[in-house]
Amino acid sequence: MSLFGATSGFGTGGTSMFGSTTADNHNPMKDIEVTSPPDDSISCLAFSPPTLPGNFLIAGSWANDVRCWEVQDNGQTIPKAQQMHTGPVLDACWSDDGSKVFTASCDKTAKMWDLNSNQAIQIAQHDAPVKTIHWIKAPNYSCVMTGSWDKTLKFWDTRSPTPMMTLQLPERCYCADVVHPMAAVATAERGLIVYQLENQPSEFRRIESPLKHQHRCVAIFKDKVNKPTGFALGSIEGRVAIHYINPPNPAKDNFTFKCHRSNGTNTSAPQDIYAVNGIAFHPVHGTLATVGSDGRFSFWDKDARTKLKTSEQLDQPISACCFNHNGNIFAYASSYDWSKGHEFYNPQKKNYIFLRNAAEELKPRNKK
Repeated sequence: MSLFGATSGFGTGGTSMFGSTTADNHNPMKDIEVTSPPDDSISCLAFSPPTLPGNFLIAGSWANDVRCWEVQDNGQTIPKAQQMHTGPVLDACWSDDGSKVFTASCDKTAKMWDLNSNQAIQIAQHDAPVKTIHWIKAPNYSCVMTGSWDKTLKFWDTRSPTPMMTLQLPERCYCADVVHPMAAVATAERGLIVYQLENQPSEFRRIESPLKHQHRCVAIFKDKVNKPTGFALGSIEGRVAIHYINPPNPAKDNFTFKCHRSNGTNTSAPQDIYAVNGIAFHPVHGTLATVGSDGRFSFWDKDARTKLKTSEQLDQPISACCFNHNGNIFAYASSYDWSKGHEFYNPQKKNYIFLRNAAEELKPRNKK
């Protein structure tokens, strides 16, 4: 059976053993459920790099753990291992050879998890929670980049307790992305900085934010020759900005679009506007997925400026998403994101990670 060729036996839900008539909408898209998901809100998802045979998925959570699953070709998921921090895990990433996972936590540290030995060691230290972590593989150096609420961006070679470099940020780091030789970092107070990573990391440009509300997620996209050429930035106000670094015509080429909103636009009913929690670009087609506090995912073609698909609504927010290395699998996490405060938190509610076949639905509208 090919990957996700049929709906899996579990997750078809709808009727309980007591014959309840309430519709179960925790998985309205009938996607494959990952077994043994985290016990608290899921902050991040990342698939293994193409250097590793097969597909492995990691997820970090507010239960202080990071977990790893093997995703088989038939869609079955096998829990492989997990590691703990002493505070919530806010971000995680892979090394380019797939042998290590790096994790960033509210405990103000980052760790390196060697998957072969299943040992994790601390490799970074900040004065506040570490919000982002990325592996940088340059021709002449490799390192881990951490962004923190202590308003610094630090670069670590994983062997020394002191950073190779520390760069001051204008504010707390909220989200970041790296596609060599480019890094994009978005901060509190709508700060936005692009870095170049050639030879050594340095600030390339500070950009006035194209969005008027708090930055929530950022993802770099590539041009036709596979070079990073811009980024998509999502805010808490149901909007995404597409921003090119050096566009031929900035006024025309850069734009924003609304997403993760409900009730249409008629003025009689107020529109519900939700946060964009995650953005991921398809590694083959260059189209993108967004996930939001409204409990939906959407697929978009930024070049044709069209929406390709929107999911049915899940019964809780979608907090994170990612594609696997060849773009066949779209993973998304369903868990409370605290967008409505503590009074809407229900500790009884389970968290889920779903896997969807993404090969067809993310093809661009009109192949040029």
